[in-house]
Parts: sequence; structure tokens; C-alpha cells
Amino acid sequence: MAPRRHKDDDPLTRAIAPPPNETSTERELRMAVEQEAKRVSDAIDDELNRQRIAEKKSPRPIKILLLGQSESGKSTTLKNFQLMHSPKAFHAEKASWRAVIQLNVVQSIHAILDLISTAHTASNAASSSASTSSGHASSSLPSSLYSPTGTTPKEYPPLTPDHLKLKMRLAPLIQVEAALIRKLLPLDQVEVLARSNLTSSPFNQEISVNSSAGWKTAFNRLLRNANGRDSCDSIDLINWSDPDDPGVILHACSDDMIKLWADPTIRKLMAVEKMRPEEMAGFFLDALHRVTSPKYIPTDDDILRARLKTVGVSEHRFQVKTGHLGSSMSSDWRVFDVGGQRSLLAAWVPYFDDMNAILFLAPISCFDQVLQEDPNVNRLADSFLLWKSIVSNPLLKKTDLVLFLNKCDILRTKLESGIRLGDYITSYGDRPNDFESASTYLRKKFAGLMKEHAGDRPFYCHFTSVTDTQSTALILQNVQDVIVRDNLKRSALVG
Repeated sequence: MAPRRHKDDDPLTRAIAPPPNETSTERELRMAVEQEAKRVSDAIDDELNRQRIAEKKSPRPIKILLLGQSESGKSTTLKNFQLMHSPKAFHAEKASWRAVIQLNVVQSIHAILDLISTAHTASNAASSSASTSSGHASSSLPSSLYSPTGTTPKEYPPLTPDHLKLKMRLAPLIQVEAALIRKLLPLDQVEVLARSNLTSSPFNQEISVNSSAGWKTAFNRLLRNANGRDSCDSIDLINWSDPDDPGVILHACSDDMIKLWADPTIRKLMAVEKMRPEEMAGFFLDALHRVTSPKYIPTDDDILRARLKTVGVSEHRFQVKTGHLGSSMSSDWRVFDVGGQRSLLAAWVPYFDDMNAILFLAPISCFDQVLQEDPNVNRLADSFLLWKSIVSNPLLKKTDLVLFLNKCDILRTKLESGIRLGDYITSYGDRPNDFESASTYLRKKFAGLMKEHAGDRPFYCHFTSVTDTQSTALILQNVQDVIVRDNLKRSALVG
């Protein structure tokens, strides 16, 4: 049996014991410091107790959970809440969103340049193959270029030396991309990103930020430290004369980017690869002249369209004023935004038993797309499955479920361009390929799933394009009124 340790050997006892050979003056100073520390600790405890008591006395906050697959529009919906109820805070973040928009532009161009590289590689491979097999020079090749791999060769349009020169002139954008990522991400995340990608550019992939990491606050702190200034609005912190500002190179490359995006051969190349950047969040190529201007400041619509992938769960608090029953009320709203990647779906469940409402976003324009994390799953089919799991969950029996059939503007454009819904959703059959018919059909499908798995619960559904601030504000106002009314009913305040 081990000998019993003497109390003098206890590490806690040693830690709190007075220093050896302490003088009376040193003892008085130590006691004063300890008393001040205790006073501060007691004050903090008192404040926490006051907050707990105040929360118990005040009405319970209304809690909203935003759900939907990745890129469904959850973050954009949250921005609409911020614009409606915290406009000062929303506008104070413009500098950080300026950087995100610049990154969106650069990565869109980078994706097109990668297509040029792919087509050029295919051209060289096809030329080599033709020369070897027939003995003829590469000039005898047909006008189309073919992918050297795959069971079904891709027929690319022919590139010219001017396309390759354009690609070389836009090479500085790779350094701009890296600089912007370093500003937006913590250093350790940048290092991991660089090590995990061995392509020509270590940043040639979509980045993500943790919702709870306060990336915008960190970005603004970086601006303040760089300029030695403080300001409520981050846009005031930008040093417009800084030669290292990413906007300088973007402006210098503006004409070449515009030329690249307008080039008919490049458009054909994107069509071969079924690349449609205009359907994705973070699309600014139609506004290159404006967003690459020397002193570009994002508009509200720009910020809503900006794309920055988020992971994790974040909580946002608002004081929402809702006119109800002839009176004006103000209530504490807490909106939770969670990641939509399949690997994060388990993070949804812990929130289900304490929510007043769930806003579920289903992007109905993506009927011809697959999940990025699982290319075997159709995105619209995945939204149907997610909606089914939500409406059938027993934890949500008393929770208002509001469905946003989102990205209606993109759906309308896609159908008008001739892409047929029935080619991807076979149950649609040979119904008219127009927006009214397609949207009505999809609404009925979602409503049918709710009726089948949730009985006669109210079906709240809205057709949305959450990048449209005016229409979205009206819809969110309507949703707020419904949620407040139902919350009052449950509190027995309304008959």
C-alpha cells in the first residue's frame, strides 16, 4: 500500500500558500490584490444572476432554425433578417463582404481559366495522337478538340493563341486569390488548405468559414491594425491608396476579365462542361466593370449575392417589431443558421425540441444538378428527402414549418432556355415546361409529402428568390406575423 501523502505535498495547497519569506509589505499587497480579484469575481456573479432573473421574467425568445441543403439560400435569408432588423450592423460589415465579393470574382475567373487549361491539354493530346497514328501534321486535325480521357470524348471548341495570351495576362489573379483567402481565414486554416491541395494553385477550391468563429470581426480587426484607425463602419477603414489592395490588380485586369467572359468560344467551352456560373451564388461576372472599379463599395444586393460557405451553427439575435392585432410588439428573436452539408445533418437534431419555427429552403432551380458531396444524388430529390425527414420528425409536431421554394428566378430562366424539368424529374412527364406549371407541380409534391407524413398541419409555402430584397422582406414579414400569432396562441394570449 502506497504511503499516505502529507497535506504539504498537495499541489493545490502549495499553489494557494503564501510565498516563503514573505514580508509584511508583500503580504499586504498580495491580500489587496486577492480582495480586488474577489470583488471583480463577485460582481461578475451578481451580473450573471441578474441576467438569469431578467431572462426568467421576460417573455421567452422566439427561436427560428434555418434548414436546407448546402447552397439552398440559408445564409442569404439570414442576411435579409439582418438587413431588416439590424441595418447598422449589416452596413458596418461592408469591407469584409467587399473582400468576399472580390474572392467570388477571382474564383469564377479561375474556374474558367482551368477550363482553358483542360481544353488546351486535350488539344495537345489529340494533336499528338493524330500525328502518331496518321503521320500527318497537327494542322490536319478537325476543327473540334477532344478530351483524351473518358469513355465519351468531350468535343471542345478550338482555342486560339489569343485565348492562351489572355490566360497568361490573368495569371496575377492567382496571387490575389491567395491574398484574399489569407485575409478571410485564420492562418492555421490557410496552411491546412495549402497543404491539402497540390494543384497549380493551392487555393483552387471553395473555402469555408466557421459560423461561430467571428470571421467578419477578425477581418475588421485586421483592417484596424493595418491602418491604425478605428471606425464603426469597416468600409471607412479601407486604405484606398494601398498598392497592395486586391482591388488594384482586379481593376488592372478588369478589361481582360470582361473580354474573357464575353468571348463566344469561352461560352461554348463552358457549355460543353455544363458550367453555368450565373446560376450559382457569388456570381458577379455580369457586373465586372462595377465591382472592379477603383473604389468599389458593395451594395446591399451585392452582399446578399456574395457567397462564402459556412460550417457549424451560429446564433443571431434580433429585436423584431411585429404589428399584430392592431398593436405594435417587439420581441427577442434568435435565428440559428446551420451548415447544409450531409456530414453536418446530425447537428440539426439537438435544436428540434426548442424551436418555434423552422424555415426550410429548397432550391427548386437545381433539378438538373447533383450534390457536390455525392454526385450520385440529384439535388432536388435530396431536398424532397430532407423535407420528408423534417415533417415526419416527432420532435417537430408543435413547431411551425415554413417552406421556401427558393431560386425561382433561376428556375424561370432555366426553363425558358429550353432545359426540360421532365428530363430530370420523370414524374413530371410531358407537362408544359414553363414556370407556372413547374412551380405548381413542385409545390404540390412538397405539400403531398407533408400531408402524408404530418397529417393536416398547416402548410406554409412561399416561392422565393432570396437575393431579391424587396420581395423577400414582404415574405419574411408575413412569416413573422404567422409565427408571432401561433406563439401567442400557444401562450393562451390569443383565443
